[in-house]
This record gives sequence, structure tokens and C-alpha cells, in this order.
Amino acid sequence: MKTTSMHDPDCVFCKISAGEIPAHKVYEDESFLAFLDINPRGVGHVQVIPKKHVRWVWDVENAGEYFEVVKKIALAQQKAFNTEMIRSQIFGDEIPHAHIWVWPNDPSTSLGASKMDFEENAEKIRKSI
Repeated sequence: MKTTSMHDPDCVFCKISAGEIPAHKVYEDESFLAFLDINPRGVGHVQVIPKKHVRWVWDVENAGEYFEVVKKIALAQQKAFNTEMIRSQIFGDEIPHAHIWVWPNDPSTSLGASKMDFEENAEKIRKSI
């Protein structure tokens, strides 16, 4: 069943999108937001979400545009962390808001950076977009 409201007051991703919860944003446009995951799987682990509250990725109205944003983030991560391999995952059970994880896989890509250095990693990705 589709859930498509502009904002769900109980949704953590809606709160991030609305600026109610701070996040290390790497990309934002009218429809989508990309920010660093607070429990990263690796350096530069990003969550890409639609700003409009949608429960499942498959229900995002402009899914092609959504995946273009994910691609933009992945290409920026390749450049920022000097790697070819970027992982992505669509899971969706931990937060009830559509989201796609994107992160560099190769540990040698960190170039000495800590996966917990959110400000530095966000800046590297922003500069690479």
C-alpha cells in the first residue's frame, strides 16, 4: 500500500528533510536529499531519500530521477574516495521511509579517513558532485 504524504511527523527521515534533525547533507534538490548515515558501513556511507514521505522505493513517483540522484552520489563517492567499487542497498525495514544506501566498499579507499569523520567525508562528496 502506498504512503505518500508530504511529511510524516513521526518519521525520522521526514524530520531530517524538514531540518528538524541535523544531518551532514551531501546533496539536495527539490525532490531528494542525500546525507551521511550516522551508523556508517564505511567511509562516506550516504542515505538517499525522497523528501516526500513514501514508504517504499518502488512507490516513488519519479523513480528514474531518484536513481539518477543515487548515481550522482555513487560517482561522487568514486571520485572522493578514489575507488571503483560502490555498494548500494535497498532494504527499507529499519526506517519506514523510502531510502537507498550508497557507500564505497574498498577499505583502501578511505585514504586514512575515519568513517566517523562526518564533516570531512561530507565535504569530500559535495566537492566531487
